[in-house]
Amino acid sequence: MKLHELKPNEGSRKERNRVGRGTGSGNGKTSGKGHKGQNARSGGGVRPGFEGGQTPLFQRLPKRGFTNINRKEYAIINLDALNRFDEGTEVTPELLVETGLVSKLNAGLKVLGNGSIEKKLTVRAHKFSSAAKEAIEAAGGSVEVI
Repeated sequence: MKLHELKPNEGSRKERNRVGRGTGSGNGKTSGKGHKGQNARSGGGVRPGFEGGQTPLFQRLPKRGFTNINRKEYAIINLDALNRFDEGTEVTPELLVETGLVSKLNAGLKVLGNGSIEKKLTVRAHKFSSAAKEAIEAAGGSVEVI
C-alpha cells in the first residue's frame, strides 16, 4: 500500500446537507420545513415536553421522593482490590488515586468487605464497613479512620 492509495472507510465520511440550495438538491424552496406553521418560522418550534397545550406527561405523573442536598457520595473500594499492594504497605486514599484503583475521591473513601484480603496492610480511609474492618484485622492488618 502506498500513500496515494489510502482512502477512508466506506460510510465514515458523509457530506453535510446544504438546505435551501435549489430544487435539484431535494431540499430547496421550503428547505425541508414544509409549508408555513410554527416549525417553518425562524426561531420557531416548541420547547421540549410541550404537547400543544395539553398538560404535559411530566406534569400529569405523580411526584415522589426528594433529593437530599446534603448527601455524601463516597468513593468505594473492595477488599480484593487491596491484595495488589505489598505486605506492610500503608494504603491511603491518595495512593489509591495514584495507582488508578479509585478515579475520584468525592466525599471520601469507604472500604467494603467484598472478597478476601491475604496481606497485612495498614488501611487509612474515611469509612469502613464492619465486614471490611473485621477482615483486615483478621489478616493482621490495622484500620485507621481519617
